[in-house]
Amino acid sequence: MNLKLLVAATVATFALAGTAQAHKAWLQPSQTVFSDKGSWMTVDAAVSNDLFYFNHVPLPLERLQVTAPDGSKVEPQNGATGKLRTVFDLQLQQEGTYKIAMNNEGMFASYKFGGEAKRWRGKASEFKTAIPAGATEISASESLGRVETFATVGKPSSGVFKTSGKGIELVPVTHPNDLFAGEAATFQLLLDGKPASGLKIEIVPGATRYRDQQSEIHATTGADGKFEVKWPQAGMYWLETTSEDNKTSLPDAKQRRLSYVAVVEVLPQ
Repeated sequence: MNLKLLVAATVATFALAGTAQAHKAWLQPSQTVFSDKGSWMTVDAAVSNDLFYFNHVPLPLERLQVTAPDGSKVEPQNGATGKLRTVFDLQLQQEGTYKIAMNNEGMFASYKFGGEAKRWRGKASEFKTAIPAGATEISASESLGRVETFATVGKPSSGVFKTSGKGIELVPVTHPNDLFAGEAATFQLLLDGKPASGLKIEIVPGATRYRDQQSEIHATTGADGKFEVKWPQAGMYWLETTSEDNKTSLPDAKQRRLSYVAVVEVLPQ
């Protein structure tokens, strides 16, 4: 598989993050809490079967968005995409909290052509020309997914948590860079800017390659969109939730698939 096809496969997996499949999209920072401005961090970005190991495909670097505490955009350094992962460095020049995110907005379609079942994934602007003339049983859906992680220099700040009002978004009650083993943390999830009730969340600690069990933690948002998790031990954790509805913004799509993923670091007491 060449790099172009590899990235296409990656985007397909990213777009469908949250379905009942083994593949998990993630951004893993080298660490999330720093004391000095000017500190460096490295981030691995991949889709894999195991957390956090490189055994499937990379996430595409062109979808990366890094937001500094003052709201400005930060360009990654030393970025590279290989067969199994994307990697990049960030120098954290400001005090406060950074958001590192990969966002996906696109479409997924299934159809029949020449008697064969076909699938297509890509940008909404490409949909009209991507589906061949004569195709039948066309079914299209909009996809909106976010994969995020956070890093803080010095005192945590909240500017990067400003929401867009579109899709599933995280609003921290407990700051995601202020998590400790044995303590409970509270987060809120919004759907299109409003509290998202009834969302099911799966939280999985890393190093799944060396466990017989996923050791997942399950939670469900309340009417206010909030949920609580008590961290059993220190380490990196992967958090995911998904949703489907018919509130698509694309005239050619009848369904909307949404997902949200975050990777957080829980520190020892």
